[in-house]
Amino acid sequence: MKTFDQLIITTGFLASASPAMADEKPEADSGRPNILFILSDDHTSQAWGIYGGILSEYVKNENIRRLAAEGCVLDNCFCTNSISVPSRAAIMTGAYSHHNGVYTLEDRLDPALDNIAKRMQEGGYQTALFGKWHLKTQPSGFDTFSVFHDQGEYWDPLFKTAEGWIDDDKGKSGKVEKGFSTDLVTDKTIRWIRSRDKDRPFMMCCHFKATHEPWDFPERLKHIYDGVTFPEPANMMEFGPEESGRTFPGQPLEDMARRWGIASKDPDSWWCKYPELPFSIEGMDKEDARRKIYQKLIRDYLRCGAAIDDNIGRLMTAIKKMGLEDNSILVFTSDHGELFGAHGRRAKNIFYEEAVRVPFFIKWKGHLEEGTKRDFVFNTVDIMPSLLSMMGLPVPEEAEGSDYSSCIEGKTDTGEGALMMCTGPTAVFGDGNEWRAYRTKQYTYAVFKSDGQELLFDNQADPYQMHNLIGEPGCEAIAVSLKEKMWAKMEAISDTFENNTYYEKNWVEDRRIKRTATLTG
Repeated sequence: MKTFDQLIITTGFLASASPAMADEKPEADSGRPNILFILSDDHTSQAWGIYGGILSEYVKNENIRRLAAEGCVLDNCFCTNSISVPSRAAIMTGAYSHHNGVYTLEDRLDPALDNIAKRMQEGGYQTALFGKWHLKTQPSGFDTFSVFHDQGEYWDPLFKTAEGWIDDDKGKSGKVEKGFSTDLVTDKTIRWIRSRDKDRPFMMCCHFKATHEPWDFPERLKHIYDGVTFPEPANMMEFGPEESGRTFPGQPLEDMARRWGIASKDPDSWWCKYPELPFSIEGMDKEDARRKIYQKLIRDYLRCGAAIDDNIGRLMTAIKKMGLEDNSILVFTSDHGELFGAHGRRAKNIFYEEAVRVPFFIKWKGHLEEGTKRDFVFNTVDIMPSLLSMMGLPVPEEAEGSDYSSCIEGKTDTGEGALMMCTGPTAVFGDGNEWRAYRTKQYTYAVFKSDGQELLFDNQADPYQMHNLIGEPGCEAIAVSLKEKMWAKMEAISDTFENNTYYEKNWVEDRRIKRTATLTG
């Protein structure tokens, strides 16, 4: 079996694909730190390589690994709502879904709401956003933006600007740009940083589509995993609630075979374009079929992620050549994770570790100790207040996240946990399956609204979350304590755990939407 370190890669990409970088004169320190905020999609922590796990030896991550050695890695960062649109809204606003109004994939972010970009502007920062937005309405708080229509395409994506803007759910606008999306977003980011007003600090949001389905990749990375067989998660062969003991069925890994099968027969009928089809598991027994699905999924995903690592290297080189490294905060995270066959499932929208544990890295040369790890519990809703505080800007009273800048700096620690929520879209895309969960350093407690099923996992003793401790001798007090803490947090933010009727009213087969979301009690 080959590991990634045994593979030879010769692309020449880093030297050839960047915008021209002649010997640049380093810029003078403006005093206040710049911030480069990089957000990838579905970029689960087990595919970063720096968090360990069965894929750590296989990930192409030399640039991510180098950044981790130069900055601070958060070991316990968890997404607020484990699906793209609600998660991104929470990151931008510092507010939970029931207050920012974004519950489902089809909800719109109100441009009038406060967000981190507006606060940066008020603090004298110039702001820009390139890449995936996915919040339907025109981005507010940004001096410049060029974003994908909807979630974007990997190849030749449509980029939208303020000129002639049409909201995503109303129609298309913008211009098609030729190339691979991850490379294009990086090109835009570097060009803007180079051409901006040098007398003012900046916040640049560089948001990649990768590593979202359909997990495509550029030609230069096509063969990096030839001959590799990837190790499987220990819980991959769970086949439904009858084996796991859990009532929530989720989306089985076989759903990917269904999707690839439809696209193989009629590519134009499906909502995205998958690489390297056709694919079939016809005639295979269920375990061999699941293994075949898993191997394709991981191979596509890691090649897609490798393009991110390439471009992280380009960004690092550009920042250094422009003399901005010493006075810039670099943040790199993702909106949520991906199950990748864990519990026999795909996708996210659930409180399992693979779906909600979010990779998070921050570097600020001379201010944050290099090569450090912090294990305090951090929620993505905390990003806005923490970064504003680090930049010396006021945190709005409306922000529901907490300022953990002192924890990032290693000055303090906290014993609080992260509240995670599902406000409608679940892994079965049905109503009544909403859940709430509370994550501490050691435990995950969760409850489903539909049937009241409770789950408790000791993530240190049981990292694959295969053993539900609810009802186990000696665990009652732990469950009660976590339940009380979760409900106390919910009460503090006025979360009443409502039913969302969106899917029964608006969702039809295969991701076709009838109308906008509604929330009812």
